[in-house]
Amino acid sequence: MFCLDAYFPYIAIKIRSFTVRPHAQHLDGLLYWQHFAHQTVLHVDAFRAKIANLNFNFKIASMIPRAAAPTLERLAKGFPVIVLTGPRQSGKTTLAKSVFSGKTYVSLENPDERAFALEDPKRFLQRFPNGAVLDEVQRCPELLSWLQAWVDERGIMGDYVLTGSAQFDLMGGITQTLAGRVGRVELLPLSADELACANQSHSDLNAALFKGGYPALYDRDVSPQDWFANYIATYVERDVRQLVAVRDLSQFQTFVKMCAARSGQLLNLSSLGADCGISSVTAKQWLSVLEASYVVTLLQPHHRNFGKRLVKAPKLYFCDVGLAAWLLGIRDAANLDTHASRGALFETHVVSELMKQRLNAGRPRDLYFWRDSAGNEVDVVMETAQGLQALEIKSGSTFASDWTDGLKRWQKFAGGESFQPSLVYGGKSSYARDGLHVWGWQDIALITDPTT
Repeated sequence: MFCLDAYFPYIAIKIRSFTVRPHAQHLDGLLYWQHFAHQTVLHVDAFRAKIANLNFNFKIASMIPRAAAPTLERLAKGFPVIVLTGPRQSGKTTLAKSVFSGKTYVSLENPDERAFALEDPKRFLQRFPNGAVLDEVQRCPELLSWLQAWVDERGIMGDYVLTGSAQFDLMGGITQTLAGRVGRVELLPLSADELACANQSHSDLNAALFKGGYPALYDRDVSPQDWFANYIATYVERDVRQLVAVRDLSQFQTFVKMCAARSGQLLNLSSLGADCGISSVTAKQWLSVLEASYVVTLLQPHHRNFGKRLVKAPKLYFCDVGLAAWLLGIRDAANLDTHASRGALFETHVVSELMKQRLNAGRPRDLYFWRDSAGNEVDVVMETAQGLQALEIKSGSTFASDWTDGLKRWQKFAGGESFQPSLVYGGKSSYARDGLHVWGWQDIALITDPTT
């Protein structure tokens, strides 16, 4: 017999194959052990809860370290409320529990907890003398008004941590009730740099584009095909119904796929709506749902015209390249070699990595593109303390001299406002050439602007 005194006082259980990682299904054979001094018996339900917590502790120990963790710790020193948002399954709950391990965790997806928070918010908050991690708080926006008064009264920095998978309801409530009290971090799926630090980086570009960065694909034995299929089904069936009145879910799924086919392109709502059999007004509404739930993002055109007439439409990008690839029907990484969307997917990957870099540091995205009516274009423009930095993105693995033409034209237009431009491509070598920084795809994490 073996007594797990460290976790379960007064309980003895058989040693099984779960000696390293116990599971609740091994409760057969559990013997209640009544301590001779305290006459205490731990109920089996409480034991199950302890097992679940222990399993989570094992998960924390093996999780891929997140670059946003120091940002959360920094913000917790100066704000009473920390908000952590991002797409479903990006690792928000795991990260929040890891960084704020001393706080009670409560999920407002739980009907009982949500009902308690709605019916008696004051008593709900009083349960947590040391603050709490409140997960999926967008499910109970009414709680935010009570939270404002509560944190003002307590005056404790890093008191409450709010997480959510949708930014619209949550962010709207925060703007109205918690302004000035919130430190905010947006967590996207794993970055290439985070994977590299965990020795899980890809040696092949196609594999990186095919798999994307959702943590589940790196800590479970599940294929991208199986995981993305269920992710989309869950997203459409669960989240979309909560966010917007969609009568035909299959039509919405078609809309999501058509958006994937346009990742890296200028957004044309009329064309997008026509291809899906919906009006441009509906297309705009549905796109706002995808954007609010971190499926897509819009890159706005930079406002400086340099004497040129600029396009006004934003560019559409998916936040995770693996999800975009799956929606395009790509079921094997090798298919990317000849796929027509490979260039657009690579551009999606690079833009996503640049966004993660900024968001993990708690900074605004501040990414733009530049394009005039004559077709002169720069894929990404970043505002830095030294000036405007332009970045061109090419998926080819062998450098071609004409790749720099757009950047050279940009430098002429921008003049003294242009900081040294860069180019990232599908090869592996990084070097300086013709006054440019040329970065291999595995060195995207090095493309940081001087303000970092």
